Amino acid sequence: MPIHDWTRVERGIFHDFHHAWIREIKCALNENFLPPDRYALAEQSTHGYGPDTLTLDGPPEAYFDGVGSRGGVALAEAPPKVSYRAKTEADIYAAKANRIAIRHVSDDRVVAVIEIVSPGNKSTVGAIRTFAEKAAELLRGGVHVLIADLFPPGPRDPQGIHKLIWEELDTCDFTLAPNRPLTLASYIGGPWQEAFVEPVAAGAALPDMPVFLNTGTYVPVPLEATYQAAWRAVPARWRKMLE
Repeated sequence: MPIHDWTRVERGIFHDFHHAWIREIKCALNENFLPPDRYALAEQSTHGYGPDTLTLDGPPEAYFDGVGSRGGVALAEAPPKVSYRAKTEADIYAAKANRIAIRHVSDDRVVAVIEIVSPGNKSTVGAIRTFAEKAAELLRGGVHVLIADLFPPGPRDPQGIHKLIWEELDTCDFTLAPNRPLTLASYIGGPWQEAFVEPVAAGAALPDMPVFLNTGTYVPVPLEATYQAAWRAVPARWRKMLE
């Protein structure tokens, strides 16, 4: 099923779909993909993120281990197939600061966050800047992040949401391809962050994207299958308009 152009309908229609998609992703992860020591929950807000953020919880040691012993795909053995990959430069002082933040974040037991960008996240300069800053804050704190942005760039994010987030962490020369203006981005959190970015477009299918459980292990998130399942719940009137 192709990605739909959600700019063609009012915000409330995507908001409703957003709820359904989050639920489908949560169910898929809990039933089929996450190892027994991890679970996904839909939450109203997490570290400043907007409504319906999906969090993956696990034991505090999940922040510090390498390849997990129970499920997941080893990054070294099967790197995600994406168009762009970037890693921040090592900085001894930043690493020291991040270790303090990691201990603080581990009290929350949050391993990863999955966020579907809504129009409200990009509605003002303040909103989009807060979104980017909070994503960077999570990553510095050792929380892994997966973001799906199905809205094209605007004057506040001319190269998409990934560039704004990465500029909070490091220099960024990322440029979106004109024919693929939407963004899927998965990040490894910790002292040195890493990004796996796949630009997509309306009319194309969604690829699976990784969500990291620790710095060396991820599980694939079935974005296309869950998108299709959520789409079936969209009222026929709006499906016709989007199709």
